[in-house]
Amino acid sequence: MGVKTLTNVRPWGAAPVDIVMSGGAISAVEAAGSAAPRGEPIDGRGLLALPGFINAHAHVDKSWWGQPWVSYGGDNTTAGRIAHERAERGALGIPSPNSTAAVLREFLRHGTTAVRSHVDVDLGVGLRGIEVVREAVEALGDRLELEVVAFPQDGVVRRDGVLKLLDEAAAAGATSIGGIDPCSIDRDPVAQLDGLFDIAVRRGVGIDIHIHDRGELGAFQYELVAERVRANGLRGKVTISHGFALGELPAARQRELLDRFAEAGIGWATVAPPGTAPLPWRGMRERGIPVGLGTDGIRDLWSPFGDGDILLVAQNFARLHGQRGDADLAYVVELATSRAAGYVHRDIHDLVAGARADIVLLDAENVADALTRCPRRAMVIAGGTVAAVDGELTF
Repeated sequence: MGVKTLTNVRPWGAAPVDIVMSGGAISAVEAAGSAAPRGEPIDGRGLLALPGFINAHAHVDKSWWGQPWVSYGGDNTTAGRIAHERAERGALGIPSPNSTAAVLREFLRHGTTAVRSHVDVDLGVGLRGIEVVREAVEALGDRLELEVVAFPQDGVVRRDGVLKLLDEAAAAGATSIGGIDPCSIDRDPVAQLDGLFDIAVRRGVGIDIHIHDRGELGAFQYELVAERVRANGLRGKVTISHGFALGELPAARQRELLDRFAEAGIGWATVAPPGTAPLPWRGMRERGIPVGLGTDGIRDLWSPFGDGDILLVAQNFARLHGQRGDADLAYVVELATSRAAGYVHRDIHDLVAGARADIVLLDAENVADALTRCPRRAMVIAGGTVAAVDGELTF
């Protein structure tokens, strides 16, 4: 890959710079016009520059994007959604290589260049969903990087053979394994968590566990997870996804749990759904607890909503949490970009030398303006290659 120079862009709204890219990475950031462009010049037109967005919680194997409309159905509970999905996914051909590829292309044109996706692993689909997702990612070349969480949507220990599938997925390269509501789905939190942590320790992978349960039932499961993180030496390798209960608890109980999360290095992933209780984000930030933003499912049997725009998810997070000041709005955009590096195992993800050359350009005055308007992406550079211009893919 040759040398390219992205000229005259404003990283995070700062003074204009030229960004030199080589081998898919940023090799230098210099004051605009201070040196002749090296290699192929790309005119940044003075636009605002942000790092590529990181989707920290997706389900790219479940979508019917690009297929005829599917009406919403089934019981609106976690168990009801699981049952409905299992009954209907075969008729829709899910997991579908075409729909998966279409969703990833939507991510990319909106500026997402790295994804952590949960991919269903169960007795019906086996590991085929992982194969479908990897095939779809490969078709995009080096433009988008994706990490797989092998996800037991239908439960872990209530179906014999699921733990074995998760172990096989971890052995085959999944970077994390998932879990789901140890109490309300499996109704055996000790067996589910012990099984997951055994695999994680043996295979050297992380854990990303969905916990939808509310109130003290949810809090009880957070405590069980934290205990096992400490006991198994998995600090920094475990994420709780959704975790709706955390925002519902009294402030003193929240502080107690946040201290445990910080000690165990547990991260959080949220899709900031409307109507849920706000997270204690200030306490999480003060303690260095990672928070990642994700799209969750997009046009799937759980919900007909979603378009793949992480910047819009960040805006929803800001609205849910009542954030209005420029510094707080910039912090939310950091959650969707630089602060999310760990969710895709990157040491650094920013507009600096040494980072992968993932850059999004927007016609915006500053970061707060970009978040509140969510303008069309003027340009998306992924791994040093121009992947989209004016909201449309270039390939």
